[in-house]
Amino acid sequence: MGTTLEGSLNGRGLRFGLVASRFNDFVVKHLIEGAQEALRKCGVEEGNMDLVRVPGAMEIPTAAKQLAESGAYDAILCLGCVIRGGTTHYDLVCGEAAKGVAQVGLQTGVPAIFAVITAENTEQAIERSGAKLGNKGYEGALAAVEMATLAAQLRAPRRGRRKRP
Repeated sequence: MGTTLEGSLNGRGLRFGLVASRFNDFVVKHLIEGAQEALRKCGVEEGNMDLVRVPGAMEIPTAAKQLAESGAYDAILCLGCVIRGGTTHYDLVCGEAAKGVAQVGLQTGVPAIFAVITAENTEQAIERSGAKLGNKGYEGALAAVEMATLAAQLRAPRRGRRKRP
């Protein structure tokens, strides 16, 4: 069997771009706090965490792509909260924001983590932003560190690796 590669939670020396929506800020502010706490616990210095605020979840992918393309970040963490209302707008926003963030990672090679809460109601959103069900910002930051460290390994040449003709 070949080598198994996986990331670690050692974020020392890594830089992270955080993109957070202002819409539903009463929830998102807790996601930001959770993400910053997790990054600090992983050894990321305060100066290596840049926060970009955007109006809503639909604007997250655009800012995330610009950060990823800048070459200044090892991973991009996308934070937001969309709460279902009485129309289909919720479904469109959630789906397009998720697809957009996924495209950022695929198109740039920079890990882009989707830590946007998509909730049926305000209570669910609050529960996922630090109340009963943990903090999705904290969890997303851990995933960002792990993926950044894994991406570095995947880019590094490995001994014994053969190129196919």
